[in-house]
Amino acid sequence: MNTHSIVSALGLVLAFTQTIHSAELTPYQQMGREIYRELIETDTSHSKGDTTKAAELLARRFRQAGFPAEDLQILGPDATNRNLIVRYRGTGGKQPIVLLAHLDVVEAKAEDWTLDPFKLTEKDGFFYGRGTSDDKDGATTLTSALLRLRQEKFQPDCDLILALTSGEEGGDVYNGVEWLLEHHRELLNGRICLNADAGGVQKRHGKRLLYAVQAAEKVYQSYRLEVKGPGGHSSKPTKENPIYRLSEGLIRLSKYEFPLSLSEITRGYFQKMSEIETGETAANMRGLLKQPPDEQAVKSLSESPYYNAILRTTAVATMLEAGHAENALPQTARAIVNARLLPGQSADEILQVLKTVIADDKISITAIKPAKPSPPSPLTPEVMHAIEQAKEKLWPGLPVVPLMETGATDGLSFRQLGIPTYGITGTAEDLDDIRMHGKDERMGVQDFYNGLEFEYQLIKTIASPNSR
Repeated sequence: MNTHSIVSALGLVLAFTQTIHSAELTPYQQMGREIYRELIETDTSHSKGDTTKAAELLARRFRQAGFPAEDLQILGPDATNRNLIVRYRGTGGKQPIVLLAHLDVVEAKAEDWTLDPFKLTEKDGFFYGRGTSDDKDGATTLTSALLRLRQEKFQPDCDLILALTSGEEGGDVYNGVEWLLEHHRELLNGRICLNADAGGVQKRHGKRLLYAVQAAEKVYQSYRLEVKGPGGHSSKPTKENPIYRLSEGLIRLSKYEFPLSLSEITRGYFQKMSEIETGETAANMRGLLKQPPDEQAVKSLSESPYYNAILRTTAVATMLEAGHAENALPQTARAIVNARLLPGQSADEILQVLKTVIADDKISITAIKPAKPSPPSPLTPEVMHAIEQAKEKLWPGLPVVPLMETGATDGLSFRQLGIPTYGITGTAEDLDDIRMHGKDERMGVQDFYNGLEFEYQLIKTIASPNSR
């Protein structure tokens, strides 16, 4: 057989294999995969994307499923930055539940990726594409669950409000949740919020470790550091150089470690994890939980960036700007320090810590924007029991663990209003291969299909306990 024939034969085998694989999917999985593809292949990044287009694609599906026009709202501050709100009517026996995910994604440059970031590619057991894990998987699984429940003529005890938002990832756009809560608060009148942008199964080396319920998140706050100087000709340098002065202050900050602080949620996390982990890691977690904590255990755990971020507030330099000409002494040097505060800490408190650590009155330090506090949500039986029941149908015996998110999500806007909010994504995160916001973002194929089923089971359970 010649080379051309071999290639052709291999192509036929590959096509046949893909056909068989597709045929093995259930109608629900096929629908979910097609929605996922549509969303991934709709660019919703800030520079040139359009969340309105993605919202309209999904609204069309809800219209085709029989949702009344008055229960579908596409709203936003400008033409390419709109949000989708869908209300699934229930009996009204209880107050509504908000189902939250975001449609926008961070930037992705095609030249930086191995594959096209705005094309859903299935390869070697993974789905590749920008948003596959943050957060178009969440938007897909929530959308698919409501469409499936509608097809089954399921009637929940309460209204289900799907909010698929824009602007969560930042950029020069108005955050979608903030805009909606400011201008259309009546559309999001939930008693609780289930956020598909956090939580979920955590894996390591392909093994599922736990199902995380995000019940708290750290508070985002950036500070501007600035040093001024007279400048001058670079051929006659002076001892006072804003770049050097600012650098020395940043070095002092880099050596500082905020004190350990455990909450009910993070203490519960490490308690559960000490039963899941093995060896030295498990021993260190048990040592952390002692009164007082074992210093060596705290030191060892703090070497992990992830555990360190759970244990304490962090502050790190992320941007630098200095000088105005190659042949001139700098007149200004600036840096941005991004802090992630533990719930309950204030931006002013951390500002005073920064001033003490940097220890230089000539380096001004100011908060860039007001912080948005995010109080922890209580681990109520209603929510935890529903999660446990849904989880058991897919991953029997997998521990359910409370979690504090080290980053920030749109859930904080609901917590600020006193609405308990929980991160409950159905898909999985590999702790050793986290690619969200990065190159070749991906999601395990089976993890995606598991996510479809989990969100369906969870929503059905929590929205109508009698259906269990």
